[in-house]
Amino acid sequence: MRRLAGVLPEVNASLYNQGLIFCAGSIHCACKMIPMLSTIVRTLVAAATFSVALAAQAQGVTGDVQAGHKKAEMCIGCHGIVGYQNSFPEIHKVPKISGQTDKYIVAALNAYKKGDRKHPTMRGIAGSLSDQDMADLGAYYASQADKAAPDTPRTASTAAAALIEKGACASCHGANFSKPIDPSYPKIGGQHADYLFVALKAYTVEGNNMIGRSNGIMAGIAKQYTPAEMREIAKYLSTVEGDLKVVPQSRFR
Repeated sequence: MRRLAGVLPEVNASLYNQGLIFCAGSIHCACKMIPMLSTIVRTLVAAATFSVALAAQAQGVTGDVQAGHKKAEMCIGCHGIVGYQNSFPEIHKVPKISGQTDKYIVAALNAYKKGDRKHPTMRGIAGSLSDQDMADLGAYYASQADKAAPDTPRTASTAAAALIEKGACASCHGANFSKPIDPSYPKIGGQHADYLFVALKAYTVEGNNMIGRSNGIMAGIAKQYTPAEMREIAKYLSTVEGDLKVVPQSRFR
């Protein structure tokens, strides 16, 4: 694992730098960027997925839905209220997590715990969780998926379609944005628009202790867009019918 962990970042960096060099070329070359970016994304994803799979196999932790139900008491105060808004460090609707895959929930919690995703409240919560706790929560929220998104998403506007193609979003998140090629990647179809915007923008932030996400692949993609373009992408994805939802808690109705 140590040897693999040392090799993958070098491979990723090399491929990613190739993408940056290509993108810095002439306007004519930029027109050819989309297919090459898609190829680069797929290659990087394959390497990253292999690493994640090995890590998950090494952990050998199986989640328990009932245990996760009990442990989710710490989560429902935000994620169990329809339309609930996060007010710090940025204002946006709390993301829908019911219906996400168990492996994505675990990956996200680990990212908060390690500081790869910056959010003071979430880091405090994730820091208190064991691998078993995360697996149980993942199993619980994944069990709340009760419908499958249509295989074909609604048609995007010309502008949104071009932006999504530019970022090769479907290469990782699936053609309908609810079938990611690896279960540790998020479903994004039907997610709140303001959350998607904040999440996408976070990959472009550097040197901020409160805001930001550390992911070389997503940073390279997100930095191609202006804030207005990010909002256009987020707006479209929020209108796509997906698997995600908020499961209201009776005590908060």
